[in-house]
Amino acid sequence: MNDLRVNDLFKLEPLEGNLFNLLRPWRLEGPERAPQIRIDLSEADGSYAVKAEIPGVRKEDIDVRIDGNQVTISAEVKQEKEEKEGQRVLRSERQYGFASRSFTLADTVDEAKVEARYQDGVLQLTLPKRSPATQKRITIA
Repeated sequence: MNDLRVNDLFKLEPLEGNLFNLLRPWRLEGPERAPQIRIDLSEADGSYAVKAEIPGVRKEDIDVRIDGNQVTISAEVKQEKEEKEGQRVLRSERQYGFASRSFTLADTVDEAKVEARYQDGVLQLTLPKRSPATQKRITIA
């Protein structure tokens, strides 16, 4: 029985597929990446609500900074994994990473009234808006 083989005329490298097939059984694990900070931002009448997902990070390693209407959330991850079988260590890994996210709000935030909670990998911020400065009319003498 004859096998019919169709060659792709537009393929740039004819041996490329064969080389990848040879390497397929050996998968190398790449380094794990630092956590990405994903946020949900909503606005109510007098405040902003921020939900930031930061999995695998301790509360003490999260830093939130507010400068006027600029908000910066950063986190440092420190994880150590060790797999043992009896007293023999088979694998030991350490992972260190840093993630940061900044965004600008339309209104200035009242830093004195900010509330922050961190639970189950989710940081929740309540950022009250600062009341606008009232204008004062100056009489000219």
